[in-house]
Amino acid sequence: AAARAHQHPRGAPAGGLHYPEDAMSKVTFKVTLTSDPKLPFKVFSVPEEAPFTAVLKYAAEEFKVPPATSAIITNDGVGINPQQSAGNVFLKHGSELRLIPRDRVGGC
Repeated sequence: AAARAHQHPRGAPAGGLHYPEDAMSKVTFKVTLTSDPKLPFKVFSVPEEAPFTAVLKYAAEEFKVPPATSAIITNDGVGINPQQSAGNVFLKHGSELRLIPRDRVGGC
């Protein structure tokens, strides 16, 4: 009877990987700032369900660049539509991304 007490209510074996019901799966991105010659980068994890617009805004703020005029692209230079979940971006494009602040493009 003591052995059964250590099992997860759903029958997962003791010591197995099981997460609390409220824990969300996370994805990790490494975002490089392309406008800086030193190419600094930041690594952060976000919930899979997070809107990618929030990831873009957070990354821009971390690099102290304006989020409204920034874009995130892949290492191959492919633009990423932010109107999707972070998990979707991770599955399609992987974890290594680039942030492009566009505040100096065009303008007078």
